[in-house]
Amino acid sequence: MRKHMSNARKTRVLKDQNYELSESVISSLLELSAQVEGTGFRETYLRSEYLSKYADPDPTDKTNRIRRAIDKWTSQEDLNAATNERIRSIDWDYNILPRVTLRSFVAFTRRTISSILGPLDDFIVVGGFSGGASTGHRRTASHPAWKFSDEADATEQATKFVDVIHRQSPLLGKYGFCSRLNVVDGAVLFTVPKNALIERCACKEPDLNMYLQKGVGNHLARRLLRKGVDLWDQSINRGLAEQGSLTGDLATLDLSSASDSVTIELVRLLLPHLWFEYLNDIRSQNVLVDGEYRRTEMFSSMGNGFTFGLESLLFYALARSVLYFEGIKGRLSVYGDDIICPSSGAYMLISVLRFFGFTTNEKKSFVEGPFRESCGGHYHHGTDVTPFYLKRRPTRLTDLIRVANQLRGWLLKDDGSGLPVVYHDQVGLWLALRDLVPQSLWGGADLALDTQLVTSGSPNKRLVRVTGKMVLPERGKYQHWHSTKRNRAELPDKVDREAENTTLCCRLRRAPRMWSSEADKRIFAEEMLDITHRR
Repeated sequence: MRKHMSNARKTRVLKDQNYELSESVISSLLELSAQVEGTGFRETYLRSEYLSKYADPDPTDKTNRIRRAIDKWTSQEDLNAATNERIRSIDWDYNILPRVTLRSFVAFTRRTISSILGPLDDFIVVGGFSGGASTGHRRTASHPAWKFSDEADATEQATKFVDVIHRQSPLLGKYGFCSRLNVVDGAVLFTVPKNALIERCACKEPDLNMYLQKGVGNHLARRLLRKGVDLWDQSINRGLAEQGSLTGDLATLDLSSASDSVTIELVRLLLPHLWFEYLNDIRSQNVLVDGEYRRTEMFSSMGNGFTFGLESLLFYALARSVLYFEGIKGRLSVYGDDIICPSSGAYMLISVLRFFGFTTNEKKSFVEGPFRESCGGHYHHGTDVTPFYLKRRPTRLTDLIRVANQLRGWLLKDDGSGLPVVYHDQVGLWLALRDLVPQSLWGGADLALDTQLVTSGSPNKRLVRVTGKMVLPERGKYQHWHSTKRNRAELPDKVDREAENTTLCCRLRRAPRMWSSEADKRIFAEEMLDITHRR
């Protein structure tokens, strides 16, 4: 009997609890914003934004979407070539600002950047890897543990730093990191879905270059933090955007194709010579496009480990120079191409950025009026009006839960007292979505999850995604842990957790016995009345 039961357990087939939604439910989610009532700014804004990032691309049109993306990338390179030529033939007596010559402006900007960067020491070569694809590792085999263990791709210019890496991190040399190098000509352009009309371009970098770039990226983030620019915290910009929408004193600027617009000559012009030479050596100077390597006019692209930090540094320094020469005091904050500066200096900064090849996104930049937007936070007269988005066709139960939780979060705002203020006239819409979710999944506490619906009451069940373990090389796992863990006393269990292949399939499991926060438990009076009536 026991043997029979044991065999039955072994042959049991897992039932996927993340079931597919009916067409009627899918239609309801697609048309959700149209059901939002009211004529206020908050409601109108949600209706306009809800599907603004929606992409349900036609699989048969993928070739055309890729072609459009590559053509856009090529066009930007043509603009970059013009910017490089303008900087090379620069007129130092040109007034970039009223009564401010380019010579004076560049000199001040260089001093700002030099003070932030500090000296170029050997320890900066100690970097790391992300889980992204490289020229030597496909996305399905791109875990850092493999990159530390396998043969590494590298550009010729980057190979000269292998000895420095081994000197600064003897463990990597001991375990043979970069002992087998495959020299390549540069990065490889690829595309990812963006919307129904066009893909988005990015680059796969060679492995050794990625490692070195990551070291520079980490250094830039640490040094910018000394200036109050925190590249690990977007909430700073969101808080300043809220302040700007209330007082009008701060402007929020956003740039188009910012990372692809950082040109070689701009970096050469503003960075100390040794820093430029090092970054120039570890970047990919060529990119494989349409089967041929192309010498780039841009300095680095999306996929390069220091691009985000470098553009943040450049935009901060250029903005600081504008404020200095215009005699403007006020808060300055930068997060990539999300720039916040005093409104009185915003138009001057836009002009300077244009001179150096950057285009301001007029639809997402706000200098005047009561609205500001930065780092995902949207504010109108000091009120949080941040919308939520449906970015792809909802097909599974987890999609329904995600939208319902996002709607619940949107129905709340903080009036400054820390207590939620409810938009009660929209609660019926949320109740309708709630009733489409099995009651066993009610009682969640985290609005960011799509595996449990946030409601008042005690939790019962939750969805848990089925994961498959990847078998990683032990040597590579240890080197990855050693390069990322600050507290060496901790066991490298996170490395194993990172090596999970997550699927859409979900199991149903008992939820932890926990309650929502006090605020969440009394979000909707209508909800509590409805629950009481059901009982």
